[in-house]
Amino acid sequence: MSQQKKSNALWYVTAAAAGGVGYYLYTAGGNPKIAEKNFESDLSKASAKVKSEIPGHAKEAQKDAEKWATVAGSKVDSAVDKARIEAAKVEQYGKDAKNDALKKIDAADRKIEAEASKAKSGISSWFGGK
Repeated sequence: MSQQKKSNALWYVTAAAAGGVGYYLYTAGGNPKIAEKNFESDLSKASAKVKSEIPGHAKEAQKDAEKWATVAGSKVDSAVDKARIEAAKVEQYGKDAKNDALKKIDAADRKIEAEASKAKSGISSWFGGK
């Protein structure tokens, strides 16, 4: 049986969107609010250019530009939310690892102290102590 050839259009659109989000976050120094404002500014410039080139379709172009700005803004917000969730997971993992290490250290200290106490009482008994 032969497999049908899959269209890569969805992959290209997704890669382009991710690249666009990455570009604006990178140029904004990682600040999502600034990235969103830069995107809206660029979108506004593009909208103005389209308006000047297509006189009869200005309102339609503006609506499309606003729609794209909304979509891009929600994607940036989504990316930021995912990054915050992952950062919280990493922080929690670090806290858990620290707590686990402290518990193991405490257990080792108790064991060492118990063994030292046994050894001390054993040596004391040689010299007539308790």
